[in-house]
Amino acid sequence: MTSLIEQAARRLEQLRNAGAQIPDQITPSAATTSPSLVATTSLTSAAPTARVAEPAHTSRQVTLDLDVLSAAGIVTPNAPRSHSADQFRLIKRPLLANAKAKGENALKHGNLIMVTSSLSGEGKSFTSLNLAMSIAMELDNTVMLVDADVARPSILRMLGLQTMPGLLDVLEGSKDMHSVLLKTNIDKLTVLPSGTSRPKATELLASDAMRQLLDDMAARYPDRIIIFDSPPLLLTTESRVLATQMGQVVMVVQADRTLQADVDHALSTIKGCANINLVLNKVRGTSSDGYGSGYGYGYGYGYGAPSGNSKA
Repeated sequence: MTSLIEQAARRLEQLRNAGAQIPDQITPSAATTSPSLVATTSLTSAAPTARVAEPAHTSRQVTLDLDVLSAAGIVTPNAPRSHSADQFRLIKRPLLANAKAKGENALKHGNLIMVTSSLSGEGKSFTSLNLAMSIAMELDNTVMLVDADVARPSILRMLGLQTMPGLLDVLEGSKDMHSVLLKTNIDKLTVLPSGTSRPKATELLASDAMRQLLDDMAARYPDRIIIFDSPPLLLTTESRVLATQMGQVVMVVQADRTLQADVDHALSTIKGCANINLVLNKVRGTSSDGYGSGYGYGYGYGYGAPSGNSKA
């Protein structure tokens, strides 16, 4: 019976004849002291460019309790058709159309969508999560939900998950993107947490590293829609910086609460963005679906004549 050493020697010779780069120091005698090396080499393609693959980086898998989320008013794939689900279908459709636009109608970074508000408590995080869930049900798109509200992150809490490394850790260089992405039990939804709190979070979001990361995220996966849950425009400067890199902005306004002057002021801080959309949240007289809110949707700045004391 042919020995293992002789088999290995013949295989190495075959690889050399085929043009594979085999170090000279790999000999039959070396094979007796390094069986793993023989195994690796024997599986290597005979192509001249063959290389032993490095270990793949994998995202962390998390399981979301879809029943609990549905009970909290979040749109989920297993939930029956609802008024809220229909509203988010209406909201997402023009956003997806803009993200996929080609030619002269194409938006730079059109698949990067920032969800924000004038002030806190208007429902931006709820809107971000529902919008991401609704887009994840699309047949032709995947979606990444980024918790970019680094001062008051809430996406993981709403999903029933503990704090984990994320965006800030990537920007600082202590983590790579693959290691902090959370792959969920919703096939087309991944989540990027805000990450470990840092004193210079605002500066990190405004850094060249963030701009480069956004460029990469926008271009790497053309079929992926990326939703950024961002801080309120009038309370911090992070969202104003982010808006300059976004293809689309969705601003959530709470009906009968937010002053029109605040809406106008907030819009003026991001007027350089090419595509700004308004979502009117908690509209009275609309079916509640367990969250006590309804939605209206509109483009641009259509809130009528300015009036400092009026409410949206």
